[in-house]
Amino acid sequence: MTSNKTNAGRFFEDYAVGDVIRHAVPRTLSGGERALYHALYPARHALYSSDQFAQSCGLRGSPIDDMIVFHTVFGKTVPDISLNAVANLGYAEARFLKPVWPGDTLRSTSEVIGVKQNSNGRTGVVWVLTRGLNQHDDVVLEYVRWVMVRKNNLDAPVPHAVIPELSDVVPVSELNVPEGLDFSAYDTELAGEAHRLGDYAVGEIIDHVDGVTVEEAEHMLATRLWQNTAKVHFDATNRPDGKRLIYGGHVISMARALSFNGLANAQIIAGINSGAHANPCFAGDTIRAWSEVLETAQTAVPGVGAIRLRLVATKGDAGILRGDDGKYAPDVLLDLDYWALMPT
Repeated sequence: MTSNKTNAGRFFEDYAVGDVIRHAVPRTLSGGERALYHALYPARHALYSSDQFAQSCGLRGSPIDDMIVFHTVFGKTVPDISLNAVANLGYAEARFLKPVWPGDTLRSTSEVIGVKQNSNGRTGVVWVLTRGLNQHDDVVLEYVRWVMVRKNNLDAPVPHAVIPELSDVVPVSELNVPEGLDFSAYDTELAGEAHRLGDYAVGEIIDHVDGVTVEEAEHMLATRLWQNTAKVHFDATNRPDGKRLIYGGHVISMARALSFNGLANAQIIAGINSGAHANPCFAGDTIRAWSEVLETAQTAVPGVGAIRLRLVATKGDAGILRGDDGKYAPDVLLDLDYWALMPT
């Protein structure tokens, strides 16, 4: 007799607007996650590498890297949100609300805020608002994402379409500046670059020069590290081409790490305005990155500025985003619009 104790994941017809899902398996983070993260990616931002540097910037020590927090919170959601996803379509309204410190325990909850069945009748799009909370029940991260999910029962009723209205940009006034952050004694020599907020111009394109060829083993290690169980990342039989899809977060972290060369002082990711995985990434692809400066602003904290950047991961040349048809160029892997905090 076959057991029915295993979890096949949710399908499109299993979601309804207003559902709140408490995701399983809280995770306590330590210096181990940081060491593995810095081994997987060329991450070199000083604030996340040195307690002493972070303390010189007014913090009690070096916090856990922002993208470690994102991947951890995201990974908790996969068994409930995207185990049967066809594609992770985008992100919006992400805010990093509190630093996460070694020893903190994170868990995730998601609220379904939108559903829409596709015209093919075989898939639909689900929008969720996900929150990551620490052991004190403080929200450390929140974001909206939307995924295309398979239907299991093709005859299931078509739900009333609800498409949430999402902001194009997180207002600077809603970005969190970590308590105590003070860049008045900021050491640009130790940080690795002299460029402060005033040195960047809107419209400027920064080619981050370096490239990293993605390997299957590193991708598999990273995806397991974040406890991401999405089938397309592990099971080569899950795709018609027989390839394992590189986790989109792996591409985000690689591009963010590569951006150090030209944006070493963009220390803290404060918000993600939008994000799209433009084309799939597979083992053997070489990821390069470039950034476009979209906006600069002063936060409410003296000396702490905010820079809005378009970060593009690509297999091609810097500055090329879309073709003449308006679609993403085939070499573009990621288009991420985010806010970072840096000294003015």
